[in-house]
Amino acid sequence: MVEWPPKETLLRWKREQALLKACVIDWDTEAWQRDPAFSGLQRVGGVDVSFVKGDSVRACASLVVLSYPELEVLYEECRMVSLTAPYITGFLAFREAPFLVDAVQRLQATEPHLTPQVLLVDGNGVLHHRGFGVACHLGVLTDLPCVGVAKKLLQVDGLENNDLHKEKIRLLQSGGDTFPLMGVSGAVLGMALKSHDHSCKPLYVSVGHRVSLDVAVRLTHSCCHFRIPEPVRQADIRSREFIRKTLSVPRPPPLEQERSQKAQRPEVCPKGDSEAPKLQEPPNCRAATPAPLGPCGPSWNFLSPCSSWKKSQ
Repeated sequence: MVEWPPKETLLRWKREQALLKACVIDWDTEAWQRDPAFSGLQRVGGVDVSFVKGDSVRACASLVVLSYPELEVLYEECRMVSLTAPYITGFLAFREAPFLVDAVQRLQATEPHLTPQVLLVDGNGVLHHRGFGVACHLGVLTDLPCVGVAKKLLQVDGLENNDLHKEKIRLLQSGGDTFPLMGVSGAVLGMALKSHDHSCKPLYVSVGHRVSLDVAVRLTHSCCHFRIPEPVRQADIRSREFIRKTLSVPRPPPLEQERSQKAQRPEVCPKGDSEAPKLQEPPNCRAATPAPLGPCGPSWNFLSPCSSWKKSQ
C-alpha cells in the first residue's frame, strides 16, 4: 500500500504548486495556434497512467504521439512504474507527473523529431483547487503546450454538478458546442465541450500551459473521433494492453470485451436527457526538474529558468 503523506509533505506540495503556478502561460505562443486551421501542427501527444486492478502501487505510464490531422500513431512508449504517492484530490501531479515527464524527456533524447508540439492530458489544468492541475504541472516541467481534458467536473470555486449544470449539458446540441465554466470568483476556469454529436457527457477542457482556452477547446474537438480525444484515448488503450501483456492478465470474457468495445463507440443520449500559503514571488520564475522519488512522492528541484514568452510573440 502507498502510505498517506504527512501533513508537512502536503504543505510542501502546496508551496511547490504555488511557485510553479507563477510559470504558467495562458496564451498562445506558437504560430500554428494562431491559424484557424492549425496549419503547421503535425504532432499531437497524449499521456495516461493506467492502474493495475486491485494494486495501489503498480501502474503503466504511457506516451503516444499522433500525426495531425490524420491522428495516426507515430510513436508510443509504455512503461510499468511503481507509485510512491497516493491519490489525493488536488495533488494528482505528485502521483503521476514524474513518470510522464520522464517519458517526454526520453522521447526528446532519443527521437527529438517526434517530440509533440502539444500534449493532451487526462486531467485538469487551471480548473483546479489552486489553479494548478496536472496539465499545468506537466506543461511547466516539460515546457510544452498542454491542454487539460477531464471526463468529470471538478467542483471548485462554486462549480457544481447540479440541476442547472445538467440543464446546460442538455442544451448542447452538436459536437463542438460549449458553455463556459465560470466560478463564483468570476473567473472562467474552462469550458464544457460536447466533443461528439452522439455524446451525452461533455468533456471539461482547461488551459494547461502555453495555450489559450479557445485554442484548447478547438484542438480537443478536432482530435475527437469518439467522446475522448484520440491522443488520450490511444494512450489509455495502449497502456491497458501493455499491463495485460506484461502481467499476463487473461483477456476479458467475450461479454466484457463486447461491453468494452461498445464503450469506445459514440454514445447515444436518451431522449430528453442526457488555500495556497502566502509566498514571496521568486525573483526568477523557475521550472522544476523531478528529483529522485522519496517515500512520500517526488520533491522538485528548481533548476532551470522558465521560458520568458511574451504576448507579442
